[in-house]
Amino acid sequence: MISQLKNEKKVVGVKQTRKAVLSGRAKTVFLACDADPAVTGPVEALCREQNVPLESGVTMKELGSQCGISVGAAAAALLRE
Repeated sequence: MISQLKNEKKVVGVKQTRKAVLSGRAKTVFLACDADPAVTGPVEALCREQNVPLESGVTMKELGSQCGISVGAAAAALLRE
């Protein structure tokens, strides 16, 4: 599933992911397991509230790499077409 981040429309970062969830554009949200829970916790709660599927179990480095950026990412979201 995470490999879809390379080729599909996405947003990267906690703020952009949060905006995508709130606007209903997020199809799936990915949260890094090694990110600070104080940063990812509110996004996770919002996803559960909005019934957006969550994926975790990837590191910040892996998530950043799959998104095509050279730094780690705490959150990313696949967007609806």
